[in-house]
Amino acid sequence: MGADHTRPAPPAPPGVRRILVATVVPLFLVTVVAALVLWPRDSREPTGGADLPRYHGTVTRVVTEPCPPTPEDDGTGQATGPCGTATVAAEQGPDAGRQVEAPLPSGPGAPRVEVGDKIILVELMDPADLTIKTYNIAEHQRGTPLVWLAVLFAVAIVAFGRWRGLAALGGLVASFAVLLGFVLPGIGAGQPPLLVAIVGAALIMFVVLYLTHGITAETSVAVLGTLGSLVLTGILGTLATAATHLTGYGSEDATTLSMFQQNVDLHGLLLAGIIIGSLGVLDDVTVTQAATVTELANANPGLSRMQLYRAATRVGRAHIASTVNTIVLAYAGASLPLLLLLVADSRPVGEILTSEFMAQEIVRSAVATLGLIAAVPLTTGLAAVVRTAGRAGAATDAGPRPPSSRPPAERHDALEALGGAATGRSGPERSTEAAW
Repeated sequence: MGADHTRPAPPAPPGVRRILVATVVPLFLVTVVAALVLWPRDSREPTGGADLPRYHGTVTRVVTEPCPPTPEDDGTGQATGPCGTATVAAEQGPDAGRQVEAPLPSGPGAPRVEVGDKIILVELMDPADLTIKTYNIAEHQRGTPLVWLAVLFAVAIVAFGRWRGLAALGGLVASFAVLLGFVLPGIGAGQPPLLVAIVGAALIMFVVLYLTHGITAETSVAVLGTLGSLVLTGILGTLATAATHLTGYGSEDATTLSMFQQNVDLHGLLLAGIIIGSLGVLDDVTVTQAATVTELANANPGLSRMQLYRAATRVGRAHIASTVNTIVLAYAGASLPLLLLLVADSRPVGEILTSEFMAQEIVRSAVATLGLIAAVPLTTGLAAVVRTAGRAGAATDAGPRPPSSRPPAERHDALEALGGAATGRSGPERSTEAAW
């Protein structure tokens, strides 16, 4: 009879489990202690001045009218509009329950309002007479559509992933909790951004991987591979930014941040962004490599340590080939407006590519890719050692019997398991597909 692939993977030998515990637990404790040391102790007030009061309202009437000509018009003698007023039922603020008027927003990027739109009003005071106030329409309310989109997102993940999907949602919540509760406040409080990013990424990694994939030897291997790759990415990022003399002022956002929070190290912030941006892809690669080694070992227990490593590395090469393109396109997609500006630039291509902004993006992509590539052999080697530990002759085994010498059912089960390993699917998932 063929092997039963619905059974979970056999546990690692007790000695291997003890070694993993003795390695992972101290790393976790060091991460927690570092987070407590770096945790922001005080909340700093923003230095950019007080925000304008913002209130919710609903547009009840829109009146348009011809725009008067202005000296700054587009050359046609008429302003670009729209012009007119909107009547808004204020839902908050001192005029809640009353109808207030606001000029229609105009100019590039201004919101277009219609009757029934939920909008946000900004209250303005006349500096000469504080008793005189006016309202402007700032933007649309987006809370309700975003809530429905989030609900659809959560339902789809749970419906498809079931308990694993629910665990993934929990990991996502934990990731944002660490980012919003530790990483961003820590950097804003003046802590070293690179150190804060590595500690925060390690916290996210421990919580997300063990919550999503369970406390197993396979997950521990992925954790060690991810942590090692993160440290390597930080070192490579430090060397690359120093060699290219990047300052961190390569974008308008960074320049604006330097005016509001002068104590933030923008060079370190650049490195922190590389670390945080690499974490999600690293998790994917390390978990896949650890699972691939496990599936290959289950499909053919006779594979030697080196054969497991080589077979799983071939899967990793295919994964890396597609993931590298993902990283580059992700950075390019987030920077399309600035890339268009650079394309329209009249400077030589070499000068554009070596500018602060482009060099910054090239360093981001290159460093993240190098860390990703390093994750494959590191995680695969650790997983191969763990899966073959305790086997007699694990390192010198000549290998499995030729497929032709196996019974047909066993060959079919082995090929099925190898196919599942190449796609990162576990035995229960393949059994479900077979049932369908």
